[in-house]
Amino acid sequence: MSKALSDMLDAVPLPALLIDGSERIVGANEDARALIGRGIEGRNFVTMLRQPALIDAVEAVLRDSRPRVAPYLANDGVQETTFRVTARVISDQRVILLCFLDVTDVEQAGQMRRDFVANVSHELRTPLTALMGFIETLRGPARGDAEARDRFLDIMEGEAGRMNRLVGDLLSLSRVEGDERVRPRDQVNLTALLASVLRTLKPLAADAGVVFEEDFGAGDVMLTGDADQLMQVFTNLIENAIKYGASGGRVTVRLDRSERDPALRAPGVRVHVIDYGAGIDTIHLPRLTERFYRADSHRSRALGGTGLGLAIVKHIINRHRGHLKIDSELGHGAQFTVVLPLQIAAVGSESQS
Repeated sequence: MSKALSDMLDAVPLPALLIDGSERIVGANEDARALIGRGIEGRNFVTMLRQPALIDAVEAVLRDSRPRVAPYLANDGVQETTFRVTARVISDQRVILLCFLDVTDVEQAGQMRRDFVANVSHELRTPLTALMGFIETLRGPARGDAEARDRFLDIMEGEAGRMNRLVGDLLSLSRVEGDERVRPRDQVNLTALLASVLRTLKPLAADAGVVFEEDFGAGDVMLTGDADQLMQVFTNLIENAIKYGASGGRVTVRLDRSERDPALRAPGVRVHVIDYGAGIDTIHLPRLTERFYRADSHRSRALGGTGLGLAIVKHIINRHRGHLKIDSELGHGAQFTVVLPLQIAAVGSESQS
């Protein structure tokens, strides 16, 4: 391989290699060696690449000199990486240049979109199917049955409410995702906000046989934030504690202020929402904030959950440059801890963060 080709390969900011007419790899840059293996020069490309789609593409380029694109999958034992490989002829050198572009993020984003559409479709299909079935029954066998009609209408109202909550949470998720990079600027009295949330949820707690234990410390805690979004965070967490931890009979809401929070390495405040109910199996904890993930699907749906609440909470906390910590084990309740900075960096300084 000439020095010009060698210099060109080294300048390519992607894994890249050259294949000549005898199907041998005649050059590779350091990124390509790290990806495919050391000592690949001089080897037949088929024995080194070993993936049929890419091999077929290279063989086709060798036949007709027309550019081709093919996928290449790599696995380092930890995660799988997807590459989009372009194969083009360098005509004056009579070699083929292969460049490997990492498109893992694009593939993952596409899969997330497909999963999201599938989940939304599934969540809507169940209540819609129920509504259609009840409508058909009311028009037919139950047309003159007043008792059945009232019972079915109650169920239909519940299913319609479920769809309405789902659409509302989808809109809310869309808004908070759109605002996630926009830092809030308002001053919020966190102590007063928590007290307001508890007052609002007290009737729900009473119906569930749950009492609140409040520990906000002395004085008000002020921070920079979006009051409406923070109220949404704590309403969701405390409402979940009531619904899923009702068997414990109490929910503790504690506020701790620190001059240097270890998670933030800066002044911060922690809000702990603790229930004493059935708890959550530890295998579910890492995925609880994923959209539509439920530790107990049947129970969540029965209690009116959409599977989006904690995803919304996560995005709002991210917007406030905070952290969400979840601790739980079966039979020992659950603790959700929201860590928030008392001051948020100015918008102009975010590019450095």
